[in-house]
Amino acid sequence: MSTQDDTHKLISTEVQVDEQTHEDTAETVVSAEKLNVYYGEEKALSDVSAEIPERRVTAIIGPSGCGKSTFLRSINRMNDRISMCQVEGTLRFNGKNVYDDDVDPVALRRRIGQVFQSPNPFPKSIYDNVAYGLRVQGKADKVDLDKQVERALKQAALWDEVKDQLDSSGLDLSGGQQQRLCIARAIAPDPEVILMDEPTSALDPVAAAKIEDLIEDLAQNYTVIIVTHNMQQAARISDKTAVFLTGGKLVEFDDTATIFEDPEDQRVEDYITGKFG
Repeated sequence: MSTQDDTHKLISTEVQVDEQTHEDTAETVVSAEKLNVYYGEEKALSDVSAEIPERRVTAIIGPSGCGKSTFLRSINRMNDRISMCQVEGTLRFNGKNVYDDDVDPVALRRRIGQVFQSPNPFPKSIYDNVAYGLRVQGKADKVDLDKQVERALKQAALWDEVKDQLDSSGLDLSGGQQQRLCIARAIAPDPEVILMDEPTSALDPVAAAKIEDLIEDLAQNYTVIIVTHNMQQAARISDKTAVFLTGGKLVEFDDTATIFEDPEDQRVEDYITGKFG
């Protein structure tokens, strides 16, 4: 293991870690205990245990195929859509195991929204994209719907750009705008957690920077969990960082500054500094 001074010097040339200004006194909102996920005979996650704090940004990093997206999909049971998927262990949301028999996955996903890698707006108007979840949930009172759509678009930093074209197709927006529209759609029903699976990987640097700024703002009201291959991005925007390595193992989970400046595990330092992965 390098000394702390050596690590500081090495990391500072590649990744700028934002200093967190708040104390980490947040309650745990999502927790995993000895979580194992299988796709048929393949073990995608291996004995993962972690506690994710509320109203913080938690980044999940690691090489391709290490289980990052599998872990994310486990939180709102999106893995249920894969017939060969089996889950063992415990994953709790606000203290309740989401894999208990009495948990409705659809209701769970109303409280845990998700934004995917590529923007995927519906072939509908901007307004109808944002209102979709509210309508599905039967909250379509016209006045409230208008207010909720405006609120979500403002929170997604998109309102000023689209407020005069709400009837236009969401597909006519730029890639970065489409992704912010998808974020607005995810937050319109007012979930508690927002999952993001590489939300900027398909965007240009300017659009990606806007999403990063937005993520930091969203963490004031929501718990944000983001999978990213971009370590600079993880360092810039996250409070906590989880490092997954080959075999679906969570090797280290700590404050982002600690992970990038003085990790405990040599494998984490090797990954962050580009020695493998």
